[in-house]
Amino acid sequence: MSQQLKFKGTALFNGRQLLPGSMVLILSDKGIVQDIVHESAAGSDVQQFNGLLSPGFVNTHCHLELSHMGGVVPEKTGLPAFLTSVMEKRAQQDAASQVTAMQQAATAMWESGVSAVGDICNGTASLAFKKDSSLYYHSFIECMGFAPGFAQQRYDYSLDVLRQFRELNGPLHSCSIVPHAPYSVSEALFSLLSATPDNTPVSIHNQECEAENNLYQDKTGAFLDFYRHFNMDATAFRETGTNSLPAWLPWFRQLPVLLVHNTYTTETDIAFTKEQAPQAYWCLCPQANLYIEDRLPDIALLRSQGCTITLGTDSLASNHQLSIWQEIQTIRKYYSNIALEEILQWATLNGAIALGIQGRYGSFENGKQPGVILIDEKDSRRIL
Repeated sequence: MSQQLKFKGTALFNGRQLLPGSMVLILSDKGIVQDIVHESAAGSDVQQFNGLLSPGFVNTHCHLELSHMGGVVPEKTGLPAFLTSVMEKRAQQDAASQVTAMQQAATAMWESGVSAVGDICNGTASLAFKKDSSLYYHSFIECMGFAPGFAQQRYDYSLDVLRQFRELNGPLHSCSIVPHAPYSVSEALFSLLSATPDNTPVSIHNQECEAENNLYQDKTGAFLDFYRHFNMDATAFRETGTNSLPAWLPWFRQLPVLLVHNTYTTETDIAFTKEQAPQAYWCLCPQANLYIEDRLPDIALLRSQGCTITLGTDSLASNHQLSIWQEIQTIRKYYSNIALEEILQWATLNGAIALGIQGRYGSFENGKQPGVILIDEKDSRRIL
């Protein structure tokens, strides 16, 4: 008969609610949840922990490919300047150093309690090391191209990357091809991406800076300088007179869509999203938003409108660590009125649902194998 594991902390978060410290989590020796019972019914061999027990975190937005860029890009420059720096400096290290940095970042995430990751991939750099990973990855194969004449060429390149990542698909991997952002994808490319069969979920960087909305409202703002700097032809772009979100979201009507950042999203944008994409998830990366734009999304607005929120870390180019617990701490610093119980659900079950992996991850329910982490005020660490 296999050995049972019995864990008891100062409190137990099951993915939806905080349970008192008198409750004991019972798992198989492989970490599969069997029950949650009162300590009086748990029997012997209960391991006691000083801290909160939680299912493993789900990081719904990460760029492991940029792990070698820690400390390279200056803070608080605004997004167009940040993107310029990343594009000009991302190839400055050799491939071996980049792989080592990715492996170190992934190990740190795992040890800090992240069980599953939505990882942005512009190429195959992360392909090899994902083959033997303990982490679950949904690889978002990111496609971009602002000039409509190159849409098919860009799409075909990303489809080839997607084909290679599909070879990893199984219990610990899935993938989809997705647009990068409204300011970097032409209408022609949005059309191609939206017609990709069996392609969910969709992820996109959404309204991360004011310049994105300016571009769509009246074709002004900092992205015009960005295009000129990189000799990108923006003549085919036609402003819509709206914020960016209504211009592209109808392409992905009724699909699960992960909207990432949302730093300049308005109540009107949210209402439009509810109508067009009822399976929308709103991913917050607060530390990256502060690093790049020195601004947080209007989290109070998202909550008041009943948005389903998830959490991400972005990359080491825009963050000092890839720790979901540190993202939670940042939110608690600025929004002390939000209960920890609610934010923990963003970081666990909501993220698992957004990535379509709630059958295994995100909560302590019988038959699931989400990992177990221990949280205190300072840190989070994996215990299983």
